[in-house]
Amino acid sequence: MPTTLHQAFIKLPDPRVRRNRRHSLIDIVILSILAVLSGAASWDAIALFGRTNIDFLRQILSLRHGIPSHDTINRVFSALNPQAFEQLFMQWAQKLKATGEIERVVAIDGKTLRGSKDSFSHAPPLHLVNAWSVEQGICLGQLRTEAKSNEITAIPHLLELLEIKGSIISIDAMGAQHIIAERI
Repeated sequence: MPTTLHQAFIKLPDPRVRRNRRHSLIDIVILSILAVLSGAASWDAIALFGRTNIDFLRQILSLRHGIPSHDTINRVFSALNPQAFEQLFMQWAQKLKATGEIERVVAIDGKTLRGSKDSFSHAPPLHLVNAWSVEQGICLGQLRTEAKSNEITAIPHLLELLEIKGSIISIDAMGAQHIIAERI
């Protein structure tokens, strides 16, 4: 039974060698998204979610060879093009918003990922700006800030990627800039 996730991710390029494809890419991607939305925070947790909910998942996924192992899920996501995945995910989330399945309050905020500083190569910690659907608790999109920059420069770019017409935008004081207000 095709879902909106099937429609969104069917175009995602499969980076695997054809002879090594035991599980379909769409099955792995949808399983992973559903698991993460349900609270899974590791490859092991995604595989466990799949094994625990296999009866439900078989209604929407083919799962010809069962639930993929955590190692398989890890290898597939490690090989995927992250920009292509992110773009398709954002398009999917925007379609949910357009159909009214995601309400109209969007919170935009920047966060630094704990433990992302790389002292060995002198890389600063990773800082992301997120657009969050308050009602549904789903990230509509996120962008990494550029080095030696901050969220003020990233927010306008994130807003370009989102369809925010008719939405209420919540933003902290750092985002109260003329350029950002005009974009909203």
